[in-house]
Amino acid sequence: MGEMKWYVLRTAGAKEKKAKEYLENEIERSGLQNQVGQVLVPVKREIVTKSGKRKVVERLLFPGYVLIQAKLSKELEYIIRNLIPGMSGFLTEKTSGSPSERKPVPLREEEVTRILGEQDENLDNAAETQVNYEIGESVRITDGPFSGFSGTVEAIEEDRSKLKVIVVIFGRKTLLELSFTQVTKE
Repeated sequence: MGEMKWYVLRTAGAKEKKAKEYLENEIERSGLQNQVGQVLVPVKREIVTKSGKRKVVERLLFPGYVLIQAKLSKELEYIIRNLIPGMSGFLTEKTSGSPSERKPVPLREEEVTRILGEQDENLDNAAETQVNYEIGESVRITDGPFSGFSGTVEAIEEDRSKLKVIVVIFGRKTLLELSFTQVTKE
């Protein structure tokens, strides 16, 4: 039957995780686990700071798609196309036979390597901080010894998740280095 290849499955918008769950349950119920390596919804974790609260959110890398590593059989193909709610089938190409006959197209090896590499990188890094500050912007310090003070963003160091903020303390301008999570926009 050949080796396992990665295929792209189309899903209804915002139903990727539910479709993945249904698919995994149906594969298990049908006893086809030996034909499927894994089912994956590629996501990217980011830290977003809103209203002074730090929150980790998952953003879909490919909205409307689920990836599956499988040895395709007629039975597995039928299940994916017809039995999974919210799933509309494979990314396909026309075959040389009938104009209505379409064949699932596996991903190229370099595409799989890139996608899985991004997934592994996301698991290693707890999350990536989304920067929503600008130089010259007013911020309020929400954490640490200077909590309650206001200041102006002087520099942004994205790679270190730090801001340099100028604060007036006892009538003098003082440069503080603060984490993104220690400040909020005014």
